[in-house]
Amino acid sequence: MDRLLSWRFALCWSFCASSIRTHVRMRREVSVSELQSALDSLAADDLYVLSDAQVLDRTAFLVQLVNRASAELTRTVRRAETTQAAERDGLKSMRSWLIGHVRLSQTEASRVVRSGRVLEHFPALAAGFAQGVVTAAQVNVVAEKIGAGEVARVAEQGIDLGAFDQAWARVAADSPHESLAAAVQAFKDALDPDGAEPDPTEGRRLTIVKHADGSISLRADLDVVGGEKVQAALESIVQADRPKGDERTRTQQNADALVQLCDNQLASGNLPVLRTVKPHVVVGIDLDDLVDPATGAGAGEMGFGATISAARARYLACDGSISRIVMGPDGVPLDLGRDHRVVTPGLRKAVERRDKSCVFAGCGAPSWWCDVHHLIHWLHGGETNLENSALLCERHHTKVHHGFRVERQPDGRWRTYRPDDTEIRIGAPL
Repeated sequence: MDRLLSWRFALCWSFCASSIRTHVRMRREVSVSELQSALDSLAADDLYVLSDAQVLDRTAFLVQLVNRASAELTRTVRRAETTQAAERDGLKSMRSWLIGHVRLSQTEASRVVRSGRVLEHFPALAAGFAQGVVTAAQVNVVAEKIGAGEVARVAEQGIDLGAFDQAWARVAADSPHESLAAAVQAFKDALDPDGAEPDPTEGRRLTIVKHADGSISLRADLDVVGGEKVQAALESIVQADRPKGDERTRTQQNADALVQLCDNQLASGNLPVLRTVKPHVVVGIDLDDLVDPATGAGAGEMGFGATISAARARYLACDGSISRIVMGPDGVPLDLGRDHRVVTPGLRKAVERRDKSCVFAGCGAPSWWCDVHHLIHWLHGGETNLENSALLCERHHTKVHHGFRVERQPDGRWRTYRPDDTEIRIGAPL
């Protein structure tokens, strides 16, 4: 009799559990369908019939809707992370899954995962996020500053994190974005009034995101000392590179300085070996494409996967090493030629001694920032000798490969011409 009751109970429980799962699945499907229908309805609205007030109200509503959707995404990703759901698709982390399966950028995937972790310690902030009055960017402000280490330190010092949670939720809902950033930074500073731990590398992060066209975006977080070193190095290059008529913004100057800093290090040959060779810029391009001036974009493939135009490849080929690789019809290399340095070290020394700096009018960038440019490209029959060479910094080397021109006169003076053949004359009247 007991076994019969037990069997009946097990059967009943199995049936109930199955019914519950079916109900939950059906309810979830209905909810998703309703949400999709609502979004379809929004997309079908004719915005041109709305008044200014209606457009602004709609904008505010959509911001709140996006916030709520972001909150649900964050909550769901956190659940998937705690259950290691990404293992189902053979991946070790939800960050990897978000990047590979739903095509989030590395930065965005990290933000979602990081936000989900931190919100477990901030229920009031999480509630505001779920209601749509707190943005994903505001949650990220907290997540970037308050990690597991800070939470542990709060517990050690007996601080009531709940009080800050309530305060930050109010600031996030009622004040400008910068107010929350200031409040969180003040909390972190007060948490460790003696300054950061002796190991500064713990707080350093550099994220490199590559875009579809091969360009990259950088996001860096550095400690005070590390940041000071980077600023000092970049500032030295910015201040030394101030040609006449420079119209670059400060952000452009900083970016150029960073590239120049890397260029200097690559040229020095002092960087660590990367897979048996010194690190260098690599471009692969068919000879026909390299020679043909009509070849367009995407002709050359760089070492890290980006593609560049043949014109850009010709610019890089002005002062580099050339390797010949003969490919078979099946794509297998048949013959590998030796590296050939276009500009020999001896020729470079001679060009540096003669020109001393970038010869483009008004520049004067130092020789160690410069390439040796072929006045007539070697691809078009120009000789690699002193008479056919000029010292040009990166920016002006690019200009010369895009319409500008430099010429050396018999008396040794350099003259610079615009694409319309008018001369750039320093100090000439307007």
